[in-house]
Amino acid sequence: MVQQAIELRNVSKKRRNRMIGPLNLNLPQGYITALVGQNGSGKSTLLHMLMQLSFPEVGEIRWFEEAHGKEMPLSLRQTIAHVPENSQSEENLWTAEEAAEFRRQWYPAWDQKYFEELLGKFEVPQGARLGKMSKGERRKFEIAAALAARPKLLLLDEPSSGLDPFAWKILIEALRKYMDETNATVLICTHIIEEVRRLADYIVLMHHGQLLGMAEKDSLFGSWNEVWVNAADEEELQELAAELPDALNFTWEPSGMVSFITQKFHQNEKRIQQLGVKVIKSRALELDEILSLWTQGHHPILIDQKRGD
Repeated sequence: MVQQAIELRNVSKKRRNRMIGPLNLNLPQGYITALVGQNGSGKSTLLHMLMQLSFPEVGEIRWFEEAHGKEMPLSLRQTIAHVPENSQSEENLWTAEEAAEFRRQWYPAWDQKYFEELLGKFEVPQGARLGKMSKGERRKFEIAAALAARPKLLLLDEPSSGLDPFAWKILIEALRKYMDETNATVLICTHIIEEVRRLADYIVLMHHGQLLGMAEKDSLFGSWNEVWVNAADEEELQELAAELPDALNFTWEPSGMVSFITQKFHQNEKRIQQLGVKVIKSRALELDEILSLWTQGHHPILIDQKRGD
């Protein structure tokens, strides 16, 4: 059985005037999971609970199949690295080298050579105070320092925020290489669809404080199609809709064609043609379109999150 890096069991957290949860989630060790959702959906709150920067009112969190209440042991903390959305002001007066010297005291697995290599690749300015760096430069330092700690669990909150396209490409390559060399688990909160496409093994969707489920990324591609057909009349269209009960958004186009959105189109294409309806064209929905349908309650094939003790 695959070991779970993170388990959330009926976790709830009150934030101002709303409740996050209850959250149930199992993240398998050794994979990259993208946590996606709109601003305010609760993603950062979830990360803060995983770092014990805040604590749930209800429920239990397990790290590598062990629960630790409100006192995560130092040995576990030393295997977790976190890049928050906003940089820590405490390090503003330090240079990258000085901040790294402080951090390496807390991480026994710190790889100084690897850190310096990443600083060079990211072109982080030497000798400059972190507080004087641009947002992108500071972000590159944070990512380099997180990877240099050689974590078993890496939590990244909007990691590409402030990065230019060249630095973003280096980030993608660095994360891929790190995953190839280790059995680490990575959880990324991101709005960048291409980041999800390039990196994630799994996608978890969060919406209005609730987890809507977890799916294998590759299973999402091609799972929904927009289809255009020639339907002679309303009766023929109704017959088609009855044959495809899960189809959505039937629309008469100005050209006379009818468009709709459906799952498993290629399995149903022959049946559509047997009804005398001619398929004109189709296209696979983009990942952001699939996520939008998901938030509306049209679920893809989800991974069962039930797990026994």
